[in-house]
Amino acid sequence: MREEIKKTVEVLRNGGIILYPTDTIWGIGCDANNEEAVQKIYQLKNRQESKALITLVGSETMLERAVKDMPEIAWDLIEASDNPLTIIYESVKGIAQNALAEDGSCGIRLVKDKFCQELIKQFKKPIISTSANISNQASPDIFKEIDTAILNKVDYVVNFNQNSATKSSPSSIIALKNDGTIKIIR
Repeated sequence: MREEIKKTVEVLRNGGIILYPTDTIWGIGCDANNEEAVQKIYQLKNRQESKALITLVGSETMLERAVKDMPEIAWDLIEASDNPLTIIYESVKGIAQNALAEDGSCGIRLVKDKFCQELIKQFKKPIISTSANISNQASPDIFKEIDTAILNKVDYVVNFNQNSATKSSPSSIIALKNDGTIKIIR
């Protein structure tokens, strides 16, 4: 795992696009601060740029650095969630502008998965995560279901957990307003 993380971090630092196992489903990712890399993901997925992308952080400190006004209830929601939880925050900082929704909000997930945590820790920055599919096509449940169009267009395919037959699910998503108002999205 250590060698794979080292290779992956090098690709991310050079503005590359990765295909990697996340704490949910396989994802396409890049440096969340790199607008050019984010743009490559939109092109790869044939995704409308008006659709925001999810960002992964590996620690509470990194999450606090990314959210301008962290509602206190966010910590309770994260702690109470047994499954991966993406929270859409109203105001963020340090994330590429083109990864945000038109209103400036962004979905951010504090990962609990060991591989993702270590990858983000070694990279020292948040990472974009979007499902490994072309827009409007089904998200693959396992690595073997990923379309060759995706496999052939990323800069690096992480060689970790590819043979797992365990089907994963996307995260739960909630929108959290600065005043603590919660809206369940998925």
